[in-house]
Amino acid sequence: MTQASLGESVVQKIVHVQQNNGVSASATHTQPLWLLAEVTYRCPLHCAFCYNPTDYDKHTQNELTTEQWIQALRDARKLGAIQLGISGGEPLLRDDIEDIVIEAKKLGYYSNLITSGVGLTEKRIQAFKEGGLDHIQLSMHDITEEINNFITNTKTFELKKKVAAMIKNHGYPMVLNVVIHRYNIGHMREILEMAEALGADYIELANTQYYGWSLVNRSQLMPTKEQVDEAEAITNEFRANPNNKMKIFFVVPDYFSDRPKKCMNGWGEVFMIVTANGDVLPCHSARSLPNMQFPNVRDSGLEYAWKESPAFNKYRGDSWMKEPCRSCSEKENDLGGCRCQAFLLSGDADVADPVCSKSPFRHLIDQAIEDSKNPVMVAKPIVFRNDKNSKKIIAGEFNDRVESFHSLP
Repeated sequence: MTQASLGESVVQKIVHVQQNNGVSASATHTQPLWLLAEVTYRCPLHCAFCYNPTDYDKHTQNELTTEQWIQALRDARKLGAIQLGISGGEPLLRDDIEDIVIEAKKLGYYSNLITSGVGLTEKRIQAFKEGGLDHIQLSMHDITEEINNFITNTKTFELKKKVAAMIKNHGYPMVLNVVIHRYNIGHMREILEMAEALGADYIELANTQYYGWSLVNRSQLMPTKEQVDEAEAITNEFRANPNNKMKIFFVVPDYFSDRPKKCMNGWGEVFMIVTANGDVLPCHSARSLPNMQFPNVRDSGLEYAWKESPAFNKYRGDSWMKEPCRSCSEKENDLGGCRCQAFLLSGDADVADPVCSKSPFRHLIDQAIEDSKNPVMVAKPIVFRNDKNSKKIIAGEFNDRVESFHSLP
């Protein structure tokens, strides 16, 4: 499951919380229903659209131990978390995922392994089945070997088809995730037909959202509005076919909307991430925000992170809002949109998400759409997600690509 598809509405309760380092005392305070465990940033794939932080190379040598992960699962369960995503990077690069799955089952989680399929063997999938793993989500990239191998900078096309069959053979629901971008959006009908042929029960067509590595490659990855409209029309046509048994989720790309999404169903409302090095975040890209100190499970428990930390309270509710959000009749629907997107594009995390047509920074989105049509910008080489390029970004070697952004996550 991607960040764009998380969580349905939950009953929320407004409570009065104490003033916390300047954070407003009026906050929406609920339990974390969904815990995402990003157990490693190591990955055999090098996807150009990866949402992992571009500086992930700094976090690959200090991963949490098995015991620390199990303690995090226990703490989150005490807070009320019921769904667990085991993600990365590629989680199968750790040899303790079976232990984490067993503990998750004991604690009563509904557990979901989010994987590229690389490293999934008959022995491991049998162990997952016996250990109580509920769900495996497999990433697919295209119906052609050429595009699959290009966008991931690997040769994994045939492997993914074998893994899909393995998942089906072991009785798991077949759940596919396909990130949509310029290079595969013209294959929408064929992608749906491929999913159907593989026996998919669910497919998520996740149009690229521009954070992390996809922000670095935005002009190269962004399709045109016409392509997005055609892809959605094909999806709706496929849905309407009475012979179609798959559930299809089409995640609309932010940039082609005129209203922002309620990011993560609200900052600190239902979603919590524990990253590979133990940082606790309310969303994937939160570390891109300035002057924010996020708690770490090595130093403080998840109860403190969720209930008391300044970071999780910072953008809860709506008291932090500026105009036009503060007086907007739709603010309860979108809570001002994405704080990370607001900062990355405008330099101010407190402003309306630039996606919104009411935002004074909407022109930045419109310019990005125009830039994606510029053949000179589109022709720039893709910066693939790998250790070498992560080191280069940390060293500032790609500043010409990212100088218009106010930071990189």
